[in-house]
Amino acid sequence: MNISKRVLLIDDEKYILEFLSYNLTKEGFEVMTCNDSNSVLNLIEEFQPSLILIDITMPNIDGIETCEAIRSNPKYDHIIIAFLTARAEDYSQIAGLEAGADDYIKKPIKPKVLVSRVKALLRRKSSENPYHESSKELIEISDLRIDRETYSVNVENQNIFLPRKEFELLYLLASKPGKVFKREEIFDKIWGDDVLVGGRTIDVHVRKIRQKLTKQYITTVKGVGYKFNTNM
Repeated sequence: MNISKRVLLIDDEKYILEFLSYNLTKEGFEVMTCNDSNSVLNLIEEFQPSLILIDITMPNIDGIETCEAIRSNPKYDHIIIAFLTARAEDYSQIAGLEAGADDYIKKPIKPKVLVSRVKALLRRKSSENPYHESSKELIEISDLRIDRETYSVNVENQNIFLPRKEFELLYLLASKPGKVFKREEIFDKIWGDDVLVGGRTIDVHVRKIRQKLTKQYITTVKGVGYKFNTNM
């Protein structure tokens, strides 16, 4: 089985795991299920999934904490994480994105729609190259160094860890300092047209980047989008 079709399902409801597993397996996915978030990291090592679907409401360790634990390890940064949850509040979606999730899918969802979303996420991963117009592997601006080859960011000689989407967003903006990237363009290059993400997704990722860097490299252009600030 191609590793790109391995999906790890995490939910404390057995019938939901059975329902999801049946529909994904029927479409050719290799699926592993888990109803205990305490064992997630061990399962990731064993199964090597390309995508994880996780519920927010889990006993012991909730989905947000689990996502943060996965994202804290750079070795797992390539894994796509999507929350599949009945919680529809805005603050839950924002918390999920801030924890490092790539998508937020609300229950209930029809099987065909779920399969379509999973395929879209994996398709985007296999073909993504959000930097279309830039072939540079290394960007150095003032005291900021962004290395695409090693997925590393260094600010004032301090290494800063950014999850994959945050890194891609920073790299995209820095690839053309001063250019205003419209929100639609950022969505297209970072998330893709076929991946449905909330309207606050970019804002959440920008806020996380700003919190981690020592200077405000990213400027908001109200009503339009964002640009990389060259006047530090």
